[in-house]
Amino acid sequence: MQFKYPEILWGLFLLLIPILIHLFQLRRFKKTPFTNVKFLKQEVTESRKSSTLKKWLLLLARLGLLAALVIAFAQPYIAKKSALQEKETVFYLDNSFSMNGQVENGNLFKNTIQEFIKAIPKDQHFSLFTNNQVFKDVEIKDIQNDLLNLNVTSEQLGISEITLKGNTYFSNKGGIQKNLVLISDFQQRMGTIKKTESINNVTITYVKPSDHKIINTSIDSIFIGNKTNETIELVAQLSTNSSEQTVPVSLFNKEVLIAKTAANFDDNKNAEVRFTVNANDVILGKVALTDTGLEYDNQFYFNLDKKSKIKVLVISNTSADFLNRIYSNDEFTLTISTLEQLNYSAIDYQNLIIFNEIQKLPNSLITAIKSFSLNGGSYVLIPAIDGDLNSYNELAITNNSRYVNTIVQDMAISTIKTEHPLFSNVFDKKVTDFQFPTVKERFKLTSKAPIAILFQNKDPFLIGTNNAYFFTASINNDNSNFKNSPLIVPTFYNMGINSLKLLPLYASLGNKFEIELPITLQQDDVIKISNEKNDFIPQQRVLPKKVKVNFIENPKEAGIYKIMHNENILRHISFNNNRKESELLYSQIPDEKNNNSLSNFFMESQKNNSINEFWKWFAILALAFVLIETLLQRFLK
Repeated sequence: MQFKYPEILWGLFLLLIPILIHLFQLRRFKKTPFTNVKFLKQEVTESRKSSTLKKWLLLLARLGLLAALVIAFAQPYIAKKSALQEKETVFYLDNSFSMNGQVENGNLFKNTIQEFIKAIPKDQHFSLFTNNQVFKDVEIKDIQNDLLNLNVTSEQLGISEITLKGNTYFSNKGGIQKNLVLISDFQQRMGTIKKTESINNVTITYVKPSDHKIINTSIDSIFIGNKTNETIELVAQLSTNSSEQTVPVSLFNKEVLIAKTAANFDDNKNAEVRFTVNANDVILGKVALTDTGLEYDNQFYFNLDKKSKIKVLVISNTSADFLNRIYSNDEFTLTISTLEQLNYSAIDYQNLIIFNEIQKLPNSLITAIKSFSLNGGSYVLIPAIDGDLNSYNELAITNNSRYVNTIVQDMAISTIKTEHPLFSNVFDKKVTDFQFPTVKERFKLTSKAPIAILFQNKDPFLIGTNNAYFFTASINNDNSNFKNSPLIVPTFYNMGINSLKLLPLYASLGNKFEIELPITLQQDDVIKISNEKNDFIPQQRVLPKKVKVNFIENPKEAGIYKIMHNENILRHISFNNNRKESELLYSQIPDEKNNNSLSNFFMESQKNNSINEFWKWFAILALAFVLIETLLQRFLK
């Protein structure tokens, strides 16, 4: 037993007072003369015995009364050591998409908030943070409405991030019991939960609100399948953990239903559905399904706008017919000009310029191309067999490259760098069984630029980045059979595609993403992004003939957005949430740190922190001794 005010126990020395009174008998007896005491002797003897018993009982009652009062004022109690410590508690409430699933008794996230509000002691001070909000040093009445209005988010902190962030909300005072409580479904992608995981003497507890399995079907991605001049085939990929074999899937253009089909899942719980749309239609599309699992992955946004044609200028004094077959009219605007007929004023309006075996580059053209490149334009240099290396190097040097000398030797191409941006998404695996072309004469080239294609002796055949490419050999039929190789199509096609970053079907929220708009902005003009709920100004870089727009922090919500300039809609862009939350794979929580419900956690905490006080019982005992003394005085003679 412990005492809140142990110094009051010195008052027990007051027990000496009634003891001294009873021992020394301060009361004086008065003598009264009586004629004959013979008849009183027996009565006097009996009275003295009764009086002695009464005195001793009164002494015990008064001692009990004083002792009970002193102990009551000292406030005795029984409690665990931890209950006497000052405490600080920080809660992490996971509000990621995976917490928003449907369980047996409703929505998991809403149920968790309701249980938290109901179970936490009303007078407890605490801090609480989610993936995107913080509430510091509050009581539940201060934030109850905020919690009820919390929404789920695509953001998700990892276990290590949560512990580090949670530790910042504790004070620096010593001797304090610090408790960090993590409330989540603990998906594996949050990281591994370690048995010994702690930081700065903080006790970490993991509370998983429900072990109920969430049944979910997800639309994972959309891509274009077969494509003709008249139609485009859209392919949507789905996955599920349900036992259902088929799920209805709908295609919308804006809010209008334009197609409906059923997804048939295979043994691996995956499925594909295909929709065919008109190639000339502008579609602000949404593929949607209905299920009882997670809500955020039931729709997938995309858009098909009219494509901006990529402008390609070929400067050539020889035949360039092979490029006509690559740069078709539906995607590109191809212009072929000889060096003598070149319109220099048209250079700034191009996206890609190809020098096809020009023997010598004029200084005026080199100056124009350098300016064109600085403003975001791309170019390709294919050297002539008898080309002037000095003029070539005027461009090559700006890209950390240099043509050195001519090498006359038959040499085969042997390696394609599939990781190079030029060939990303072209080859599914490393290229081995391939009919590689050869060259008869080439130039030695030194360069720090990425190599795209290599000869057998590891010398480069093609180097470059997204805005400058350099061949080391002529590709005319007299010197090489490269024009007859299947490799020529993806090489030049991707050079064209990479010269203007056109909008894809969709982008993922949270990933850095860049597009280019072929528009000339005046001073103080900006590009705006908006939809029915949100609008913002993205990060943008203005070039003379186009604008580069970067999406880093915005937008925050999935949907189809308008790209606007001066209230005019230029194009549309679609964003979807990352589908990692749909995997529904969970981490194992160590038993000693696990709690299966918030109610149990708070009940256990209150039990461990409870203090059993006994001063009331001692006060009642003191009253009992007062009553005993009264009864003794009244009835015991």
